[in-house]
Amino acid sequence: MLQPKKTKYRMQFKGRIHGTSKGGYTLAFGSYGLKTVEPERITARQIEACRRAITRQMKRQGRVWIRIFPDVPVSGKPAEVRMGKGKGAVDHWAARCAPGRILFEIDGVPDDVAREALRLGAAKLPVKTKVVTRLDAGIAMAEQP
Repeated sequence: MLQPKKTKYRMQFKGRIHGTSKGGYTLAFGSYGLKTVEPERITARQIEACRRAITRQMKRQGRVWIRIFPDVPVSGKPAEVRMGKGKGAVDHWAARCAPGRILFEIDGVPDDVAREALRLGAAKLPVKTKVVTRLDAGIAMAEQP
């Protein structure tokens, strides 16, 4: 699973995900992408489960790019522990994803296979998503004055 090799600080505040994505909202590598519609933290386990579902559906043809990285430590305390005594140990790693962020990109497979693979991958994620294509991006660019 994905996690940082080393961080400057062991813990972080929870924070909130405000507004839309400041970067990573256009396709950069592939022809098809999976874009978030709502803000949420996505764990390293969810990213890996999504990646496996996509590659399995594509029958390991084509190429998959993961455009997010879980760099936020999420701490947790064991069940039935009394209040106080500090913050819990790092439980897992997560990625903060604002609306509009591209999560995965794929290329090198037919349209129907790509859409089905991304649909199966989206089922593993806790956010609403939509499939975007290069063609959609081209139309959007043409509409702007």
